[in-house]
Amino acid sequence: MAIRFQILGSSSAGNCALLVTEDCHILIDAGFSGRRIGQLLGANGYSIDAIDAVFLTHEHSDHATGLTGLSRKPHLQFFANHGTAQAVQGKLKRPANWRIFETGSSFRFRDLEIEAFSIPHDAYDPVGFVFTQGGDTLFTPRRSVAWCVDLGYVSQLVRERVRAAQILVLESNHDHRLLDDDPHRPWSVKQRIKGRHGHLSNEAALEFLDSEKTPHWENVYLAHLSRDCNDVALVEEQFNRNGTRDYSVTVVDPLAAALPAMEI
Repeated sequence: MAIRFQILGSSSAGNCALLVTEDCHILIDAGFSGRRIGQLLGANGYSIDAIDAVFLTHEHSDHATGLTGLSRKPHLQFFANHGTAQAVQGKLKRPANWRIFETGSSFRFRDLEIEAFSIPHDAYDPVGFVFTQGGDTLFTPRRSVAWCVDLGYVSQLVRERVRAAQILVLESNHDHRLLDDDPHRPWSVKQRIKGRHGHLSNEAALEFLDSEKTPHWENVYLAHLSRDCNDVALVEEQFNRNGTRDYSVTVVDPLAAALPAMEI
């Protein structure tokens, strides 16, 4: 069975994706309420009871708020590093079923191989993930999904980890001009967003994509768009300006429902 991947939602208000293989159903981040995640899954033919595990990148609410409700499900396993688990557990009324990994490690969950790599963001110990399924044979080729949102810049480590994935989910959080002109965010918040441990701008995301000459990407999702300081049409125009690419680019609308599922 191929990897089936679906972004249930991605914006500064919440992030969550579903990844399905022959042996497991997992969520990547849980940035909506448990009830909302259940609704999103139900609308796409799945149930929260079919989910085996949740993989958390970091403790910020737009990635982890769903654990308040999901931790009531005794069958669910929650994968996080120690810093993230400790930060999230402190906000929960009940102990979650934690499975702790080391940042920088590779480990397995059923038929998935997971790489957890460090990313530059202002959280306790934030990570990106690469999820890989399959082997190196003609009948079971290796196929992988890289999830890399919430980062202030693309480090060399990030470049190396995501280059070989077939699906890349990359942050394209804000447009510099829209952020500078935003009347609701104080100067200090704007500086945090633009800092090296803040969020990736459209310009920085485009620069990274165009600097990679031989990536394996087949589908790139530009995600985690700010609802106030970005615009889907603007992102699409910026990323189409530099001509054609060997992979498809999808801009994830922060106000839209779940995207169609993708199989690789």
